[in-house]
Amino acid sequence: MLDNSHPQGPAKGALSTIQRILALLLGMVETRIELLCVELEEQKAHLTQLLIVIGLTLLFAGFFLMGLFILICFAIDPAYRLMALSILTGILFVLSLASGLWAISKARQSTFLKETRNQLKLDSSLLRNRK
Repeated sequence: MLDNSHPQGPAKGALSTIQRILALLLGMVETRIELLCVELEEQKAHLTQLLIVIGLTLLFAGFFLMGLFILICFAIDPAYRLMALSILTGILFVLSLASGLWAISKARQSTFLKETRNQLKLDSSLLRNRK
């Protein structure tokens, strides 16, 4: 009996080449997905730590500012308390605007999934050069 499960002739070479190409592509995709997962886990851990530190910093800064305002109110002559509180409020407003703009600029400089994007660009350029 003839075994028809394995093609003979030129089709055999073409099929094995296609299988190797598909295996290589699958390996590339698997590697990129693993890299993506690792980077996402690192970013998640980093972001969690950052949020905890920012939360604690804001909490302590808030208590510090409340205590400072109370001390300033008691230390200043009653005739100038309103002006002093207005100046302090203005300074804090300017500082909050500056820190908000700084945070926005830092958020725009995000390096989220930087290595994955670099590897995908490299893969894309290698595939284009082979054509």
